[in-house]
This record gives sequence, structure tokens and C-alpha cells, in this order.
Amino acid sequence: MFIPLLSASSDLSRRKGGGSGHSSSKGGGKGGGSKGSPSTESGSIDKGTLSIPGNSGRRIPIQRTPISSGGSALSLTRYDIGGGKTKAIPSGQLFAGRKEGARMPLRTSGGAYGSGYPGIYTRGVDDRDFPFYFWPVAWGPGLGYGPSAGYMHTDEYGQPDNITRPGGAMSSATFESNSTGSTFHLVADNATATQLMGYIAANCSTFMAPSNNTLPMPFPVGAVGPEQVVQYFRASSVALSLDGYNNSAVFQPENSTADTALPSDLDVALLDCLNTTIGLGVPLIDGASGLSFPSPSMVALVLLLLHTLL
Repeated sequence: MFIPLLSASSDLSRRKGGGSGHSSSKGGGKGGGSKGSPSTESGSIDKGTLSIPGNSGRRIPIQRTPISSGGSALSLTRYDIGGGKTKAIPSGQLFAGRKEGARMPLRTSGGAYGSGYPGIYTRGVDDRDFPFYFWPVAWGPGLGYGPSAGYMHTDEYGQPDNITRPGGAMSSATFESNSTGSTFHLVADNATATQLMGYIAANCSTFMAPSNNTLPMPFPVGAVGPEQVVQYFRASSVALSLDGYNNSAVFQPENSTADTALPSDLDVALLDCLNTTIGLGVPLIDGASGLSFPSPSMVALVLLLLHTLL
């Protein structure tokens, strides 16, 4: 679904139902929000906590986790600002000479590994810059799926447990539907996954089975695979997967095979909520000093819009 002013078109976006046409993806947009510690009917941020209406006044602590990239200390920022100032990674650092940061007004997302890079419309992540500072997710060594799948098993960014990755080693969080057997996994660096879990708990608990997990777990290599991904975010540095989904098109030559249709018993309401919340809440990098956080008001607004349109 394309949401004006909030969605960004991508030639690599998810094609629901296996169609071959291009479409815009949910969750690829930017949030609005205002500076300071806003307090409105849509929610508030105050003293390091996030509050969204409909959660009995419960306030969710926001993790203040600094990260580093290209030899620089960085901090998470509001999602309406963009990806930080563009600069070249200095010599002596990993990926020296590549550019990082983009100050982009929109963040694209899509269904292919390699989605969301400005001006690039082919899959794969080899030799690419870092428009949002974060590295693309790593799927680990090749699993014997053939030469056409090699683009997903690059070791350029290390293995999933690489602690030099901005935001920390890759982590996973599980979200199970309370109405169907649908089970989703969020895959991202630890700092990103930790922050998103709070937003998802606040926005999507209506659709989810109760869980005792409040922090992400180490990424389970082999248990979650690229064929299960239904959406990538933030230049393929965040992924959302679905248990039981097997999109064999990711192992075939590019543009040769349509995506596998999503299962008919999928919990669409939970998927929509996850896509929207991740797309709007995924943290970006602030090139300046200081740490700020996204206002939840735009997340609540878009969720209301989605339910109105669906």
C-alpha cells in the first residue's frame, strides 16, 4: 500500500501474492513528530520513556545505546531527520573510502536483499556505501542453494555474531499471532532490535500472543533464512521474516522468478502492524552530538490510517 508523504517507491519492494509488478511497501516512510518532549493524544516521550494511548498508561523505557561506525561515536536520532551527514570513512577504519550517511527525507524498504539503497535497483549488497550507517544483515555462509544465491552469503560484513557491526551483533525477536499460527522474526543489530521491541509491544500487542521476552536474543543462524523474509528496511539492515514462508525466488537469477505468494492463513493485521511500526520506528543516526528519539505520534497516526484504508 502506498501512503502519500510516508511511503517511498522502490523497484525491489515486496510483491504480495507473487505478482511480478513493482509496488511500494508499507513502513518505508518517514515519521513526523516534533522536537522536545511532546505530549499529545497520540502519545508522548518523557524522561527516556515512550507512551502510546491504549496501553493503560504503561510507559516503555527507551534504550539509550550509543553505536560506532567508521571510527566515530554516533547516536540514535528522530526518524524525521534522515541518515546523518554524508562523509567518507577515514583510512585505517573498516570500509575506508566508502561513504556513510545520507540526510534522506525518506527510507525505502522492499522485499529483496539490497532494497533501500538510494539510486540502486539491483539486489545484493557487495561494495555498497552505508546511507544509514548500519551494515546490511548477514545471513552467514552459503547453504548450498546454488550460484544464484551467492549474493546473500557474502562475508564482506562478517558473520552475524560480528560485534564490530554498528549497533552490535545481529539479534532476533519473535512475535507470534494470537489468532493464527503466524510467527514473525525481527532481525537486526542488537541496538536496533532492542529499541523496536518496545515500539512493537506498545503498538501491536492487540494482535500478539503474550511473551516473556523483553530483550532480543542472539541471531539463530540457520533457524531464520533469507527465503523467509517478507520485508527489508533501512537499506537491508533490518529484516522481518515469517516462519514457514519459503520464497524460492531469492535463490534464482534476478528477475527470473516471481515471489512466492504469502500463505493464505497469514495474520495480515499483525503483519501490517509490524511493517508499519518497524518502518516508522527504525532508528536512524544523528550526525550531531546528543541523543534523541522518535515521537510515537506519527506511528499512531499511520496505524489509524491503515486501519481506515484496509
